[in-house]
Amino acid sequence: MKRRSLLQTAVLGAGIFLLAPTRVRALGGQAPQTGIKAPDFDLPGFSPVQPDQKHWSLTDFQGRWLVLYFYPRDFTSGCTIEAHGFQDALPAFKKKGAEVVAISADSLSDHESFCSSEELKFPLLSDPDGVVSKAYGSWMAPYSMRHTFLIDPESVLQAVWTGVRPVGHANEVFTRLNQLETS
Repeated sequence: MKRRSLLQTAVLGAGIFLLAPTRVRALGGQAPQTGIKAPDFDLPGFSPVQPDQKHWSLTDFQGRWLVLYFYPRDFTSGCTIEAHGFQDALPAFKKKGAEVVAISADSLSDHESFCSSEELKFPLLSDPDGVVSKAYGSWMAPYSMRHTFLIDPESVLQAVWTGVRPVGHANEVFTRLNQLETS
């Protein structure tokens, strides 16, 4: 069977199923493809462990794995569950040389309050106009969608999760990081 450039064909029994390529159409727009350089970002943010740093960009994480996750709002139940999942797994991610960064449309003061009340130790970046969220296919005004991106040390996008379910998601991302590091 000839290999297709945009679609892969899988034959299963008598039926033929077309599988989507690595480009993902997410509810919030077109997500970037795996295997290409991740979209750059430069956003203001807050981190209790880096209180003097006011902006973060993709280049700040070059040479390290980056878990970049988008979420709708601080203090909502699903977002709090997801944040706690990443906070609980943060030592394991750091041991693997990976950083965790979260992005939403919330203000810096909301992020500071959320980090403080939930004892989060990773940066929360503010994208109120959705510029970066749009670049990652994660924007449905006025909120960022719940999507996650795993970016390698060379800033290449290695994995995409859209429509994330908060419970257990951090473990799912950590498992994929382990798989990518050992392959």
